[in-house]
Amino acid sequence: MASTLTRDRPIVRGRAALLIIDMQNGTCGSEVTAKNPEFHRTVTGRVIPNIARLLQAFRGARLEIIYTVIENLTRDGRDRSLDYKLSHMGFAKGSLAAKVVAEIAPWEDELVLPKTSSSVFISTNLDYLLRNIGIEDVFVVGVLTDQCIDHAVKDGADRGYYMTCVHDACAAESEARHTAALDCFKGYCRMLSTEEALGLLIAVEPSIPGSAP
Repeated sequence: MASTLTRDRPIVRGRAALLIIDMQNGTCGSEVTAKNPEFHRTVTGRVIPNIARLLQAFRGARLEIIYTVIENLTRDGRDRSLDYKLSHMGFAKGSLAAKVVAEIAPWEDELVLPKTSSSVFISTNLDYLLRNIGIEDVFVVGVLTDQCIDHAVKDGADRGYYMTCVHDACAAESEARHTAALDCFKGYCRMLSTEEALGLLIAVEPSIPGSAP
């Protein structure tokens, strides 16, 4: 019997979430991106505006919004992954560097998960939260495409979620690395542009038949 499973699914309220990865001052704030003009242009000209559009649409459709930020749980960062320690990666708990950039800051009651590894599924309770909320479809945006986005997409797929990467709402430190990463993990997810994702949001289905739109 042919499989009826497909990634080309409608968005159903109560079953879909927007996952915004590491869009914080320490990774893509103006002081950081100023050191890399190409990354600065991509983040300010494409990624932040597209995430802002997606946020408005997801919030308008009353869909779940979840942020991750790289943030130590301890003062000295001893809780970080070995890789983060070796790479000297990590931001102090409660620091400005660990805060989401102001243009797309979280609203009250939206989840913000501190993480201390490249994979959000490894160093947070995201999987537990998604299952508690009833999420099946995860739309991923943020930075960096070839690092934490790659991990989120692949790990989410292996855990049984329908993953969608909104490719023009993501960035790597260069466009070449961004494109190479998308080509690497495209088999694990649905690839949509911001416009295509917004098109799906126009016809959001209720989570319970007969419930109010």
